[in-house]
Amino acid sequence: MRFLLFFITTVFLFGIDATLQIEKDVEDRTHIAIVDASAVHDNKVYDILKADLKISGHFLVNENLFREGFDMPIVSPELKNQEYVLKYKYDNSINAKLIIKLLKADNSKEVFKKSYAISNKFKTPFLIHKAIYDINGFLRYPDIGWINRYVIFSRYTTPRHSEIVIADYTFNYKKVVIRGGLNLFPKWADRKQSSFYYTSFNGLYPTLYKLNIYTGAKSKVISSEGMLVCSDVSLHVPKILVTMAMDGQPDIYEVNTQTKVKKRVTRFKGIDVNGKYVDNEKSVVFVSNRLGYANIFKKSLTGNAITQLVYHGKNNNSVDSYKNDIIYSSRESSNAFGTNNFNIYLSDSEGSKTRAITTTGSNQFPRFNSNGSVVQYIKYKNNHSYIGYSNIKSHKSLLFKLGVKKIQAIDW
Repeated sequence: MRFLLFFITTVFLFGIDATLQIEKDVEDRTHIAIVDASAVHDNKVYDILKADLKISGHFLVNENLFREGFDMPIVSPELKNQEYVLKYKYDNSINAKLIIKLLKADNSKEVFKKSYAISNKFKTPFLIHKAIYDINGFLRYPDIGWINRYVIFSRYTTPRHSEIVIADYTFNYKKVVIRGGLNLFPKWADRKQSSFYYTSFNGLYPTLYKLNIYTGAKSKVISSEGMLVCSDVSLHVPKILVTMAMDGQPDIYEVNTQTKVKKRVTRFKGIDVNGKYVDNEKSVVFVSNRLGYANIFKKSLTGNAITQLVYHGKNNNSVDSYKNDIIYSSRESSNAFGTNNFNIYLSDSEGSKTRAITTTGSNQFPRFNSNGSVVQYIKYKNNHSYIGYSNIKSHKSLLFKLGVKKIQAIDW
């Protein structure tokens, strides 16, 4: 049962300082400088602007801080070697307000300008994300809408108590949406991120609930003895994949959230967990110890055949999917008394075309973003922990250094 305990135990720490790893040739990126025209400089605003531009994979950002008036008609001579200059003016004296304009560096021509405002100044990171998203779109670069999305996670506070929190991807904005008791395993219920599923351990049996973050409406989905976790949500019908241990061993079930009808997907006298839809939701990939260690398998929702997808590593304990692609973590060392190396791999639902997403450190719990272009994961390296993002196409990696609060599960 040690693998099952590992699956449901605390794994993460969090914080907000950012570290970036850039892998793409600089010649392929647009040179841009950021000019702060605010009355008062805010380091956090400036740092988020830089991080958004960098992780997009489309910009090479000048690391120097420049300050001048917003309405200066001419680009400073020291910036003429850039392609673009992004000027911004931020004020949060009453509400949060951000004004940006994009200038061609060679002729000072203004090519884009827009204003943003929000009453909740704590949500300033989302103003910044939206501004960079708009600039990226104006320049007709590939979509980076994922930077506007929420991350949701559960974290332990005290024994038998936890919180469920939503955040922006940089973790600069955080809001507790559920506190009190033991509530774990949050999973977004829809692409719009208006509702999420979570498991409550506060009653006689673990119970799966659905909560709307805007209205507060809460509904019970299902209860079960033992383990109960929602691991994936269908895009086409009101169905979800859950892990339940109705007879003492965890298996994968598909549940219709309207009729409450359950369909058992796996039957194994061991551990089957973390089911994910693949192949246009005709099959499920999952983690199982049926070989004596955690590995990745696939099963059709209409047949009985089980296919092994991964043939390397001795502990492949986490998997996620997007359409016909899968990502998984794989242990690549066997240190009995020390930290082991885990790396993230990208493959497909046939187990072919495998390539590494990470190459160093201990990397766990990978998650695809909403369009399969970016992978989120947790990295441990050199006695530090990070939340990481890797752009699959541009090979850009972004790491945010984490702190000391224990995170139990995460989704975005």
